[in-house]
Amino acid sequence: MTASVAVVLAALAPAANAEPARPLPVPYGATALATAELGPDVDPPGSNDWTCRPSAEHPNPVVLVHGLLASRSVNWQTMSPLLANAGYCVFALTYGRVTEVAPLSHVGGLRAMESSAAELGAFVDRVREATGADKIDLVGHSEGTVMPQYWLQFLGGAAQVDKYVAVTPLYRGTLADPLPVALLADGLGIRPPLSAAVAAACASCPQFISGSDYLDRMNAQPGGAAVPGVTYTTVMTRYDELVVPYTSGRLDAPNATNVVVQDGCEIDLSDHLSIITTPRTGQIILNALDPAHAVKPPCGVSLPALGGSPVSS
Repeated sequence: MTASVAVVLAALAPAANAEPARPLPVPYGATALATAELGPDVDPPGSNDWTCRPSAEHPNPVVLVHGLLASRSVNWQTMSPLLANAGYCVFALTYGRVTEVAPLSHVGGLRAMESSAAELGAFVDRVREATGADKIDLVGHSEGTVMPQYWLQFLGGAAQVDKYVAVTPLYRGTLADPLPVALLADGLGIRPPLSAAVAAACASCPQFISGSDYLDRMNAQPGGAAVPGVTYTTVMTRYDELVVPYTSGRLDAPNATNVVVQDGCEIDLSDHLSIITTPRTGQIILNALDPAHAVKPPCGVSLPALGGSPVSS
């Protein structure tokens, strides 16, 4: 076969459909972690098919952004196949790895968030080039809700994002209320030395604390953290043990919708980790990405750490 014939045949070949040929298994709760193939370079099911072409129904590829001490595989065992089954082109990265320290080399989110934001920007550039999409949608969890804010605000990301679904966000940081740890640290003058000690192993960790320079900069614009032109959906849980208070994830802006998973479903006891593996959260994400076809999220028992499966809504 000549090179010219090969080029013609390749051009005539149909692009990969965004919807899988058959539905992928979607594990929920503890099963999601039990079935995960661990490793920072392992793709969660349904993700990173670089031949995928977005459909007319779902023209924006979805980029999944994991949390601290996680990876794309660990964080997205549930949501990646769920979104792929719904017809989305799904992409996920592992960012912020400290490869110089062997025990930490298999997890991400450890580098300063400004550095990780640049990684995210390069990844989105690759996604847009591969898919031909003008914009992408973001789905982030934990650090994956606040790290991308730097890319959106200061690295040109806002022009490339349509919708942003943030699960357990912390726009105003953590350890602020009811126990004002951050305020006490500032009052005692110990925040700088403590931050420096922690940052030696985890540069992003001090940036999460309420009142950090990073968070103050993210919230300095007139509208707060919500970037104009991006449609936000925040998904919070009252039982978040890492974002304290959980209401740190609220965005009081006209382009933001705030959701607490317990509203209308008191038996959902999801915590910071298990919230990303529940059917209820999955449907909330699907609704946020495609509000024209929104359906009522299922309500089922979900336990801290263990998660759960839905019962009738």
